[in-house]
Amino acid sequence: MRVFEYGKKEATVVLIQPVDDHDLSYLENEISLIREKAKTEFRFIAFKVDDWNKDLSPWKAPAVFGKEDFGDGAYDTLEQILSLCNDSTKTYYIGGYSLSGLFALWASYQTDIFRGVASSSPSMWFPGFIDFMRDNENKAGVVYLSLGDKEEKTRNPVMATVGDRMKSAYELLQEQGKDCVFEWNEGNHFKDADIRTARGFLWVINH
Repeated sequence: MRVFEYGKKEATVVLIQPVDDHDLSYLENEISLIREKAKTEFRFIAFKVDDWNKDLSPWKAPAVFGKEDFGDGAYDTLEQILSLCNDSTKTYYIGGYSLSGLFALWASYQTDIFRGVASSSPSMWFPGFIDFMRDNENKAGVVYLSLGDKEEKTRNPVMATVGDRMKSAYELLQEQGKDCVFEWNEGNHFKDADIRTARGFLWVINH
């Protein structure tokens, strides 16, 4: 896993996001958008994952598009991320988009190291994830959720469940007394990923 760092190393706020090659293409714009409205200096750490479907999946699941199944590499990925979160003077936030957003939310159930989680257009259709949320406690201080208003309008029957499952996720977090928000964005899953992810990080660090 390769690491890309941006911003000031001495900053006490650290933002962490697992990314792939597509994310890297717009990452500088995302960071610029955060910098414009952030109330504090921050350091941004992007983790380039090698196998998106394996490295970010909390458990194995069958393919829902294409032929590539989902693996169970999330625990190993989180262990690598946590190895860089060992400075007690820093405040850590984790976020991501799509499957990376789901991973970020999942990670906030595994450890209390993250002050907040920004889960933008996460793959909430992932089999078994709502049951996982129901049976476990989120350990983050604040949680941001968002979804595009056209994301559930797809012919794929599994992915079409994302809207209802996002609403269920938000309700579960509220029932557990979490400080959270759920925002709708215009467009489908492939619109404005940089803007949506930046908005999520801004909410958790400025909240």
